[in-house]
Amino acid sequence: MGFTEGNLLLLFDEAGHNAQLFVIDPVAKQQWTASLSSLPTALQEQLKSTNMEFYQSGNYLYLLGGYGYSATLGDHTTFSNLTAVDVPATINAIIANTGFSANLRQITDPQFQVTGGRLEKINNTYYLVGGQKFIGRYNPMGPDHGPGFIQEYTNQIRKFTISDDGTSIKINHLASITDATNLHRRDYNLTAQIMPNGQEGLTAFSGVFQATADLPFLNCVNIDNVQYSVNTAFTQYYNHYQCANFPIYSAKSNEMNTVFFGGIAQYYDNAGILVQDNNVPFVKTIARVSRSTSGTMAEYKLPIEMPALLGAGSEFIPIESLPKYPNGVIKLDVLPMGETLIGYIYGGLSSTDANIFWTNNGTKSNASSQIFKVLLIKNATLGTHDLNEQSTGSLKLMGYQDTNDGNFVVKYNLIKTTDVKLELYSLGGKKIEAKILKNQLAGEKTFEKKIKNIANGGLFILTIETDYEKPYKK
Repeated sequence: MGFTEGNLLLLFDEAGHNAQLFVIDPVAKQQWTASLSSLPTALQEQLKSTNMEFYQSGNYLYLLGGYGYSATLGDHTTFSNLTAVDVPATINAIIANTGFSANLRQITDPQFQVTGGRLEKINNTYYLVGGQKFIGRYNPMGPDHGPGFIQEYTNQIRKFTISDDGTSIKINHLASITDATNLHRRDYNLTAQIMPNGQEGLTAFSGVFQATADLPFLNCVNIDNVQYSVNTAFTQYYNHYQCANFPIYSAKSNEMNTVFFGGIAQYYDNAGILVQDNNVPFVKTIARVSRSTSGTMAEYKLPIEMPALLGAGSEFIPIESLPKYPNGVIKLDVLPMGETLIGYIYGGLSSTDANIFWTNNGTKSNASSQIFKVLLIKNATLGTHDLNEQSTGSLKLMGYQDTNDGNFVVKYNLIKTTDVKLELYSLGGKKIEAKILKNQLAGEKTFEKKIKNIANGGLFILTIETDYEKPYKK
């Protein structure tokens, strides 16, 4: 998607199979549409795809990859194209109901055969981070069922520059970075940042799936123009799936904040208790991640929520005239006191229930049909942002029931040798299990036990106590 002041160009429609371009004026509440049918087949096929990577530089919106059906190939595929869209010219043509094919140009490059990744810039270099190549129809039972499919994560940060004179697009690929463990993620949030040293950077927040478990990542990856690093001292419990978000920075305090809207997550808050749901449900949570001048990160839950189970796959489109750094991070210090319209949330899924993956018959989730204004109130006293203390804790507690053998599994991390006390309670407060593990050495730990009382699953309170920390989780 792209934008000019007052108008949004959106490559998505209600049916989920994009056959039109939309121009929306959210102020005048007008919209215009144009069919893709006038475009060459290769352009039509890519523009109908989902989970493309994109970045707008000046007037040009660059669209990479995407997953969808190709009539040319007779199958679903990940497209290996980069398409450049002249956004203002295309918006004007659609409003005037004139041809717009001359405003789109396309090249093919196998490095761009990616879906579910994210595309951002640091200075003048593009960063295509994570994502996958997916060929064939998706089958939740796996690649060896039905017609089967091919799925290959990139596990990479792919860096390149674009030289574009408005006619010819030239790509200069730079050395890629590969990490099959920490960059094995897709459908996540990659957000521009101002790092504590004042330089431009990026942070990859959460995403799916871990290399050793079909669960979201709980850590983040910080990227600058030299290297990347995994932040093991911070745990993100909310907003794991790609969702609308915006970055905002205060130079006065050297504090970076990133605000996330709803989506899908493995955890949510219930009356002050952090609830873990390994079905990874839709959530309403609005949360922010704060980075201090020392680089320490922490997660806060805002006192408001999304009005429904919204946000997954949505995008935040900022007001173009906002005071921003060159990489798009909003300048908090320059914003006036009081209320400021900073942008809009568009698109994504609207779900009727938190967990629908195995029961959805096509009616339980839909493309969201609403646009939401986002208002920032500077120095507001409307409510307190609740610190998620476990986000800054070192134990990183996780408990679940293994679907293979039925064992109850607890995973945690120790920063020093200590005794560990594990306790499991019913919601009514009845103690089900208690275990003291003596003199455990520092490092990641796993405790497994078959517990008869939870053979059929349910909701429980899990606590873990060491010499220095005691979190609890529902």
